[in-house]
Amino acid sequence: MKGLLQRVRSARVEVAGEIVGAVDQGLLVLVAVEPEDTRASADKLLHKLLNYRVFSDVEGKMNLSLADVGGGLLLVSQFTLAADTRNGLRPSFSTAAPPALGEELFDYLLIRARQLHGNVASGIFGADMQVHLVNDGPVTFLLQT
Repeated sequence: MKGLLQRVRSARVEVAGEIVGAVDQGLLVLVAVEPEDTRASADKLLHKLLNYRVFSDVEGKMNLSLADVGGGLLLVSQFTLAADTRNGLRPSFSTAAPPALGEELFDYLLIRARQLHGNVASGIFGADMQVHLVNDGPVTFLLQT
């Protein structure tokens, strides 16, 4: 499972012109599910998302986690993040999970995130989404489980 984590001042997701998920300070995470992923992969990614130290402390060092600052978590499914781009000039999506598995594990990740963290929003799995964000830093990390 891959999560492209971006520290944001604000982020929102729109579907058909309507905002379906939004957060203020926190993390926007684009999530890709791969065929070998399991609920354990989702649990491990979520643990990292909630505890990865990407927010500045009083000395300006990245020492605080999302849980520490109480920020928002915006999860957006993005199967293209799982693409194989090693060869040619067109991505191959054979490395992405089938849609049913992708949706099952994304939904599981979202449910668990809401159980463990108070401020969680999301896009809609499989929808044509427009993602708006103000990247803070910019700070972006690719997490893999």
